[in-house]
Amino acid sequence: MTLAFDGVLFFPVTPFDAAGRVDTGLLGEHIAGRLGYGPGGVFPACGTGEFHALSTAEIARVVAVAVETVGGRMPVIAGSGGGLGDALETARSAADAGADGLLLLPPALVTGTADGLIAWVETIAETAALPVIVYHRGTAGYTPDAIRRLAAHPLVAGFKDGTGDIGRTQEIVLAAGEIARTTGRPLAFFNGLLTAELTQGAYRGIGVPLYSSAAFAMIPEVAALHYRACANGDESVRLALLDGFYRPLVALRDETPGFGVSLVKAGLRLRGLPVGGVRPPLVDPTPEQERRLAGILERGLELAAELGGAAGTGADAVGAASAKAGAGADAAGAAADGSASTAGPGADAAGRPTASAPAARVGR
Repeated sequence: MTLAFDGVLFFPVTPFDAAGRVDTGLLGEHIAGRLGYGPGGVFPACGTGEFHALSTAEIARVVAVAVETVGGRMPVIAGSGGGLGDALETARSAADAGADGLLLLPPALVTGTADGLIAWVETIAETAALPVIVYHRGTAGYTPDAIRRLAAHPLVAGFKDGTGDIGRTQEIVLAAGEIARTTGRPLAFFNGLLTAELTQGAYRGIGVPLYSSAAFAMIPEVAALHYRACANGDESVRLALLDGFYRPLVALRDETPGFGVSLVKAGLRLRGLPVGGVRPPLVDPTPEQERRLAGILERGLELAAELGGAAGTGADAVGAASAKAGAGADAAGAAADGSASTAGPGADAAGRPTASAPAARVGR
């Protein structure tokens, strides 16, 4: 099986209510409000969705909501992996929900041989009968030879690099290409580093055009524009977004371990979507850090408005979305995906009336 993605890869957060429970209603709103910005796929219950902090039952609910909300418009790739028992449970529930594939996060705690890692991947894939994307990081270190063997398996469909080792990733891309010439099934490769936009120029150079974007969950106006600039080879727009938005965001992120998720949730709250905080061991930003994040988001929206026309327009409504940056809502997304909710200057990031929204907000 193959998986095809045409657009930035969207990793939703998992909202929690005041009691700390998964808020499935808000999750559906969060996902629906981003679909009109042209994501190539939706990846629920993965790293940005706090896979590490969810029970298998919670993961099943999150994936089911994502599948229902997306409604077949693009692939839904569910988070799985970790210990084999939990991985098999989440893989089965994802298949039952109608997910299109699995992203296999590394095994928990242990590092095995290449043979053991391959057996782990194949066992999960065959149990779910779904295509899988392997995640190269931590305890899941795949050699070029291991990828040759996995690429020959009909259910292995992709490779996500989370190591940042460009040389090794290039070797793996070439190794998989050798097998694809025989099978006719190329793997989907993507950059899975934190704030992948910062390194995507290098990854495109070795044949990895796709990347995961946590920022898309928080500020799709900027993230979609960046993806379009990469796809079109528009270096002036790409570099302006890196300098004006992504580099300041990364500097703030690097102040505290685990902030890759914490800042995304804080950004959503600043934009009017009450997704709650993160679960331990992650921590939320301080009020002072949130104030700086608000400034970064404001600048990002300004850049999207300024640069949107320079990047052109298209059927995926990226140009339209960027032109509306700062209106504080996903009006372009609601219009493009045909949803009943209509957002605008009087609505929050999920398209809901602002009467009950927090007073402080970004992009209004």
